Amino acid sequence: MSKMSQSCGKLTSLVAKNAYALLKFATGLALVAQVATAAAAVAPITTSGNKILIGGQQGSISGNSLFWSNTGWGGEKYYSAQSVAWLKSDWKSNLVRAAMGADESGGYLTDSYNKTRVTTVVDAAIANNMYVIIDWHSHHAEQYQAQSIAFFKEMATKYGNTNNVIYEIYNEPLQVSWSGVIKPYATAVIAAIRAIDPDNLIVVGTPSWSQDVDVAANDPITGYANIAYTLHFYAGTHGQSLRDKATTALSKGIPLFVTEWGSVNADGGGAVATAETNAWVSFMKTNHISNANWALNDKAEGASALVTGASANGGWTSAQLTASGTLAKSIIAGWPATNQSSSSAASSAVASSSVASSTPSSAASSASSVATAQQCNWYGQITPVCKMTSSGWGWENNASCVAATTCSAQPAPYGLIGGTASSSSVSSAAVSSRSSSVAVSSAASSSAASSVVGGTTCSSANFNKTATKGLEFSAVAGDCIKFTKASGTLQIGSWSGVASSFNITSGPQGITNTGGGWTTVANTTNGDLYIKVVSASRSFNMKFDTW
Repeated sequence: MSKMSQSCGKLTSLVAKNAYALLKFATGLALVAQVATAAAAVAPITTSGNKILIGGQQGSISGNSLFWSNTGWGGEKYYSAQSVAWLKSDWKSNLVRAAMGADESGGYLTDSYNKTRVTTVVDAAIANNMYVIIDWHSHHAEQYQAQSIAFFKEMATKYGNTNNVIYEIYNEPLQVSWSGVIKPYATAVIAAIRAIDPDNLIVVGTPSWSQDVDVAANDPITGYANIAYTLHFYAGTHGQSLRDKATTALSKGIPLFVTEWGSVNADGGGAVATAETNAWVSFMKTNHISNANWALNDKAEGASALVTGASANGGWTSAQLTASGTLAKSIIAGWPATNQSSSSAASSAVASSSVASSTPSSAASSASSVATAQQCNWYGQITPVCKMTSSGWGWENNASCVAATTCSAQPAPYGLIGGTASSSSVSSAAVSSRSSSVAVSSAASSSAASSVVGGTTCSSANFNKTATKGLEFSAVAGDCIKFTKASGTLQIGSWSGVASSFNITSGPQGITNTGGGWTTVANTTNGDLYIKVVSASRSFNMKFDTW
């Protein structure tokens, strides 16, 4: 944010990941024959020239930026899952920005709990099918390059397998050199992220509080895909001259992302500049520029969306919105719809009545399995519980899931519901672009399912995952996977961009996959195969097939 006045506290992979299913079911003593409804994962965001593409089509998204996350600054209380869920349901926000204060007092570098606030917001955004910006909120990021790299490597490892996350690696540089200061820092951080996450959008701050986008356009970052550049404006201060700079940058071929905008002055104060705000909104819509409004906070200043004392858990009435909050909500709620869900999701959603009528026996069987499976009531939304992910959010069974420990940490009445996590499949619930259903079961013991297996080979005595033909699942180095091959030639497939290697007990050794397609494995016997993941730099999605 524009930091022209410190006293104001603000002047300041390779393929689309798949659709996922959120399962709803009734609990009780009776078995419930209800099939799951599919909810689409958000579409990948990419760039092409000066355009930002959502699901391969030019478009834009709009939402909210949280205030600095810094401990003791007042805005940190809104880093809650309930606030994020309310923004989606009531404001119709498709984007939320976690502005993690880095080097200022109470920030991440002195209080690591700021990271927990960020992951709370990210997890909630994923649960609500929103995009989320992880923002290194600093005016001096180049002075903390090593710390920034370590942080974003951790975030990329944790969230790089979702389309939801956008990395904002430098909020607002001051009036420093683009080519001599900002670009070298950005290139180093981008390289670290891209070693883990090959494709999620990265947004780079520009000189003069992210206003000199035309300067960055003269010397853009090269060698990496899906890079955008930050533009910030405050309508009470910035007008046509800044839009002209943005137009120049676009004409030179770089895509822009307004990760922060306000309807008041750049110092966070003043009255709402309605006419100039509307001019900016028209400009952003015309040029398909995504944006986040500053700030979801109750500080007594013009930029705050909420009046002082507004709840930290959403539920805000119109009387609890400030003038700028009221205007921002109307802009966000009225933002043009775009292709924000994975392309495969539309074909995957199936009404329960049609499933029941077309395949009554299989539908009833699937419903019974779902009804007895343990689920998570994640702040009112029913979500699968992970079987192999011990904390946070994961990607299993070709679907987003939440770890039991994370689910259980919610306040009442939310948390784990239903039976146990022993149900082995929810085969009709999720559909992806590469498979029609998903199933990965736990091994015989729950302890095996939660840990990897030592050594370079494995067997029926210690496998920890079971894979089903043609169905995608998440794996890590050390996994021992049981796969039953009936006929044909074994194929190992992965599209995650992660290189991996495998040994098959009593079979071929040193099998490699690049993370970009299929590997054919000859000379494997039919029957139960025990396949050890010998190496992989991080968790990745894969599947087995035969033909």
